[in-house]
Amino acid sequence: MPDLHKALADIDAIRTQVARGTEFRGYGPATVALTGLLALLASGIQALALDHPREQVGGYLAIWVGAAILSVALIGAETITRSRRLHSGLADEMIHAAIEQLLPAAVAGTLITFVLARFAPESLWMLPGLWQILFSLGIFASCRLLPKALFAVGAWYLGSGLVCLAVDGNAWSPLAMGIPFGLGQLMMAAILHRALGGVDGED
Repeated sequence: MPDLHKALADIDAIRTQVARGTEFRGYGPATVALTGLLALLASGIQALALDHPREQVGGYLAIWVGAAILSVALIGAETITRSRRLHSGLADEMIHAAIEQLLPAAVAGTLITFVLARFAPESLWMLPGLWQILFSLGIFASCRLLPKALFAVGAWYLGSGLVCLAVDGNAWSPLAMGIPFGLGQLMMAAILHRALGGVDGED
């Protein structure tokens, strides 16, 4: 019986190693592009609904955290179905490997948002820049599983995040989130479409 358990553990380890060395095709270009349009929509909602976001932090967070949650839900749902279709028996391992790359940045972003909102509200203007920088780190970490050209998207988010931190007077502007995430996600969608092929990256 111990030999059986060891054999099963070895098989799991081999499957995990294969998954970590295989290009991940779970992100569909169309859905990634949709999240870019969602960011632009959220930017428009902020412009119409919040005249003074610096004094309306609750509304600001509701718009952008809500947009982030919806984007994660859209991409997550498609990732599961696409992975099971395109990666077959390795789907679970591929999904776990992809999540491992993004999870640290996501957890850090959530904790930073909570800490600033709870203990340092005067520093909340930094959130757009910090969110973009953390997102860039998640993309950089994921590049070993994704088309290497996505490094450019990580660089885009890193640069836009640093610009947001440098021009704090405009950090509350709808454009400070709408342009970086809108264009960044559309850029990612274009790269995935070109690298993976097909209208939705499946050919």
